[in-house]
Amino acid sequence: FAVLAVLPFAAQAFFAPVPASRTTKTQIRAVSAPKSTYSVTLLAGDGIGPEITAATTGVLDTLTSNSDFTINYQNALIGGAAIDAAGDPFPQESYDSCVSGDSVLLACIGGYKWDSNPRELRPETGLLKMRSSMSLFANLRPAKAIPQLLDSSTLKPEVLIGTDVMVVRELTGDVYFGQPKGLDVIDGERVGYNNMIYKESEIRRIAKVAYDVASKRGGKICSVDKANVLDVSQLWRDVVAEENKNYPDVEVSNMYVDNAAMQLIRAPTQFDVILTGNIFGDILSDEASMLVGSLGMLPSASIGESGPGVFEPCHGSAPDIAGEDKANPLAMILSAAMMLKYDLARPAEAQMIEDAVEATLEAGWRTGDIMQDGMKLIGCKEMGEKVVEELLKVMKK
Repeated sequence: FAVLAVLPFAAQAFFAPVPASRTTKTQIRAVSAPKSTYSVTLLAGDGIGPEITAATTGVLDTLTSNSDFTINYQNALIGGAAIDAAGDPFPQESYDSCVSGDSVLLACIGGYKWDSNPRELRPETGLLKMRSSMSLFANLRPAKAIPQLLDSSTLKPEVLIGTDVMVVRELTGDVYFGQPKGLDVIDGERVGYNNMIYKESEIRRIAKVAYDVASKRGGKICSVDKANVLDVSQLWRDVVAEENKNYPDVEVSNMYVDNAAMQLIRAPTQFDVILTGNIFGDILSDEASMLVGSLGMLPSASIGESGPGVFEPCHGSAPDIAGEDKANPLAMILSAAMMLKYDLARPAEAQMIEDAVEATLEAGWRTGDIMQDGMKLIGCKEMGEKVVEELLKVMKK
């Protein structure tokens, strides 16, 4: 199967354009050519989700009203909102909407309200159910140091300059999905257990994605595992090495996850593509967010071998600020740009949104999570409006 090069950002710019004709071995796009009308499922989810969704659709609506195509939205439920309305964190109706459209734009899920629910009625279960049922096996998370936001990171600017990492995380295997799992009483005490398991075919297909991505970036993969103590990691390492024979121009190294966590903070510029499993990738991709300064700036894509992908910000639902107009919508707006580029075959329009976000930051506008001295603090709604203003300028060029 085939994959587009994902976010090959140029060092001198925030978001370098990706040529429409550029393809490799894994096809991210749900459509093969631009269309005049698209169907996109919106999963606003929980917490700040509705706020950042509104800001994002405002940007998309401005784009389409000044372009030659339209986007029809289908609203669907996931997470806590779905539990409250339908008793299911990812109802059948939501699945049907997702797979019948051209793409899916997800905000965020979760909140304190549902933390004590049984496992099957927790928001996170809906997210796992969506990924599994839609066969979304690969998660792609870019983390590039943005010049205007270097001071927002807790790391020293001299450590961050030049950082451009893509985390390729396997999504549908590992300890999150392994069987058997559960809670039991053994010898009079409670025991909880999960099974870290990968099949060779699961490792091979995510390795192919990472190799394809690396071949269009810096040509380097760091495969992260714990092969010194885990048998499943030894299989992971073996299969990744075997697949390297099909990509001789890609340099592969291996690193234990504990060392990788340290090196990502100590010297992040050493990494190009990080390939890893589900639980290690969950942790490392969030850690990589600090290279940018905030999870509020990180978009992501979850893809399968065919059909629509799911595009979402990397941050959580932030229930503590929900409804207070304090959220940063930029990660979801950039996720929408990824959707345009990789699912809807609209790379030029995606670039316009990315340029608008860059111009907004350049103008000094900031939400609280990326606020810096001398910048102008605004809320979620106004940040969306500022991106719209810059987008209109970009579209007139």
